[in-house]
Amino acid sequence: MVKALADRLAEAFAEWLHERTRRSWYAPDERLDPEELVSESFRGIRPAFGYPACPDHSLKGALFALLGAEDAGLDLTESYAATPGSAVNGIYLGHPSARYFSIGRIGRDQVEDYAERMGQDLATAERWLRQNLAYDPR
Repeated sequence: MVKALADRLAEAFAEWLHERTRRSWYAPDERLDPEELVSESFRGIRPAFGYPACPDHSLKGALFALLGAEDAGLDLTESYAATPGSAVNGIYLGHPSARYFSIGRIGRDQVEDYAERMGQDLATAERWLRQNLAYDPR
């Protein structure tokens, strides 16, 4: 029960912080009722690495380093799961056109390009993008 409560509180805090960020950075007069909040009728999104729009979990390593997450008691497992389990992480994008999306299947040429830009070998990029590959990497 404590774990479930911690998970919900972490997510609620992330939503509260997103609202505070919108009001501070680009929507100072925003006042939304609960239905508008649930339907995401606000400007901006809060995507997270490992979710459909950003499927590469390994990018959390750079985010955690940038934020000094270890100083706050957060860490990453070897598969980039955040610990403690109730930790929430992501990025805020406030552009008026920002919308949640899922990337489709990606071809080998795209993964090769991604691996090169990330400074990774192809097998590493394929490992982190496996669920989105349009081919069998074996």
